[in-house]
Amino acid sequence: MDGSADLSINLPAAGGRMERYRLRGPGRFFTATDPSQFNRVCYSAAHVVADPAAAGNPWQDCNVDWEATIAYRQHLWRLGLGVAEAMDTAQRGMGMDWKASFELIRRSVDAAKDIPGALLASGCGTDQLAPGDARSIDDVIRAYEEQMTAIEGCGGKLIVMASRELARIAKNPADYEKVYDRILRQARQPVIIHWLGEAFDPALKNYWGSTDAKAAVDTALGILAAHPDKVDGIKISLLDDQVEIAMRRRLPPKVRMYTGDDFNFAPLIAGDGQGKLPNHQHSDALLGIFDAIAPAASAALLTLAQDDRKKFDEILAPTVPLSRHIFKAPTWYYKTGVTFMAWLNGHQAHFTMIGGQQSARSLPHLAELFRLADAAELLQKPDLAIARMRTLLAVHGIS
Repeated sequence: MDGSADLSINLPAAGGRMERYRLRGPGRFFTATDPSQFNRVCYSAAHVVADPAAAGNPWQDCNVDWEATIAYRQHLWRLGLGVAEAMDTAQRGMGMDWKASFELIRRSVDAAKDIPGALLASGCGTDQLAPGDARSIDDVIRAYEEQMTAIEGCGGKLIVMASRELARIAKNPADYEKVYDRILRQARQPVIIHWLGEAFDPALKNYWGSTDAKAAVDTALGILAAHPDKVDGIKISLLDDQVEIAMRRRLPPKVRMYTGDDFNFAPLIAGDGQGKLPNHQHSDALLGIFDAIAPAASAALLTLAQDDRKKFDEILAPTVPLSRHIFKAPTWYYKTGVTFMAWLNGHQAHFTMIGGQQSARSLPHLAELFRLADAAELLQKPDLAIARMRTLLAVHGIS
């Protein structure tokens, strides 16, 4: 960074006024290069890069820039992070349909072969069913089986995603037990079960057959206990650390808790050392925020593996306000902030998203995200970030 450069910019502030903001500049993150350097298993749920030059209807058509999308996954792998593919971070269910999702999975599986040790797991769901299509639990099972066969057929590991159609049609916990029993019995290798909470998707409000968290946890734990050799772990995204910890304490041996809590991820990953079994004492990670804070996440995980909890906390502390801002309600629009970060840091040439989702957050929201990203020392190319922020301001009529 050129110390003589003017690293300041006028940004929208409270009350519609503008204020001068001076960047502090990027941090020096000493990152990992391989997941074997970590003592946690950590996946970043990765976003997709749209193709803004594609013809068609940008609100309805799913046009992906495959080269830039795979390049971002390679960036994550080079930092030692795993990739959770075709998840909600990739706009699954918000622009990415099953056809495009499988093409993404297939390309990622192929790309991972070129990177020794690369971790990759891919979302298996029922989203080829349109809302209301399922008439029975067997329809949901068949939809899962179709995606399962395709993903495993190309060499992929499964993340069994929560199903909107199952949540709609299931009458009781026994219906969930039937579905997961059928799917887990057929899995070629241990899967990650994905429990996405209502904050991320209102259609999943009563998942596991109850709106009561304790009852839902009991049902999920029963399924895990019935198939311990078929489950690598369960990823929960409830934004409630106490529910996660209580469930973690009850996991079967060797079944991992993958935190999906983008508000409380740091202490959950670090752990509390309490619990009868090693897997009861900390969470591993499968997080959308790791896409946006990848260098800091890699550096922090490396220090944790070196038994330096203080440094781990120091690195991640300033990323928490950033994450809470990106994931603020309506939480499902967090993809906009993640993509914005990738654009500011030069990982893609534009701030355009599938379904026009770049418009899902306001200009003041993005301006505050810019400040918080800088406070976390995550604007890796300050000159570029300023230039791109000025471009965004100009689009909104602010010079």
